[in-house]
Amino acid sequence: MNTFIPKNPDFLSLIQDKMKENHFMQHLGFSIHKIEPGMVEGILDIAPEHRQHLGFLHGGVSATLADLVAGFASFTLVEPTQSVVTVEMKISYLNPGIGDKAYCKGYVIKAGQKLIFAEAEIYVNNEEKDFLVAKGYATYAVIENPKL
Repeated sequence: MNTFIPKNPDFLSLIQDKMKENHFMQHLGFSIHKIEPGMVEGILDIAPEHRQHLGFLHGGVSATLADLVAGFASFTLVEPTQSVVTVEMKISYLNPGIGDKAYCKGYVIKAGQKLIFAEAEIYVNNEEKDFLVAKGYATYAVIENPKL
């Protein structure tokens, strides 16, 4: 994994503020517990509303989690006046998400001036083991923050 130097020395508090503004993340009950330059990790307690008809973690929830962690990992590397938006995303479902907790990790592969390439891994804990259930690949555009 690459070692990145953030362009914003206050990236940690900016990410924490941005998480408070992310209402969909709040609605899901997803929480981020580790933030480093170019890397973010979080946890979701899987509730009935996060499951599909067979009881597995829903694919849409997995895709959302992948976008959240990869996007926030990308956001750690932009200027204070910038933000990131998803340009494209691919998700591969590798195993059924059977368990009670989803562990998510997003990390930047390459950070350019206009585009950031990132990956995400979604694990579900089942019987004391973590199983990789989905892998996401995403590209984010670096934009000037319209709220500033």
